[in-house]
Amino acid sequence: MAGKHLAPQWLAFDAARTHCAEGIGLWPWASTDAGQEPDAVLACCGDVPTLETLAAASLLREHLPELKIRVVNVVDLLKLQRHTEHPHGLADADYDALFTRDKPVIFAFHGYPWLVHRLTYNRANNQHLHVRGYKEEGTITTAFDMTVLNEMDRFHLAMDVLDRVPQLGNKGAYLKQHLKDKLVEHRQYITTHGEDMPEVREWRWPA
Repeated sequence: MAGKHLAPQWLAFDAARTHCAEGIGLWPWASTDAGQEPDAVLACCGDVPTLETLAAASLLREHLPELKIRVVNVVDLLKLQRHTEHPHGLADADYDALFTRDKPVIFAFHGYPWLVHRLTYNRANNQHLHVRGYKEEGTITTAFDMTVLNEMDRFHLAMDVLDRVPQLGNKGAYLKQHLKDKLVEHRQYITTHGEDMPEVREWRWPA
């Protein structure tokens, strides 16, 4: 996609062309499930949701390396529908292979959450799908704070995973407190400086 601002390039040209042609795909380089059953799925659609999802995945990799996270990126939303409903849709087996049938899915979307729920209402793990998207929240503020106001930022996304993987126990509790503290730090920083924290503005996927 093209926009007014510089944006990260997550895939090499040939890989990006293939991914866009397929419309949806698992990103192994960002995932930690290594072909196993994941503990949770982080899904995203849109430029900002993808950035925040990858930043959330990076936080979880850093603090909970034992956690098995699968990252799925969506380019064509109609892939979420059944193939019997739309020619772009995935068969149930292909959908389940990406999103599983019973694991929590945290889906960051650059529109209204209800749209994703409507497209996936008849999928096997619909009850495990939690969508973060536009909540009619916003004001004149920083770019990252807009995601915070709509609870689609990296800290909220990571906490959504922690809330839905109960076996993390105390490790999850300590990380969740750390993420809450980062949200407070963010608010204090933008109030004082009028721009996002350097760790947000300068964030890059770790090599």
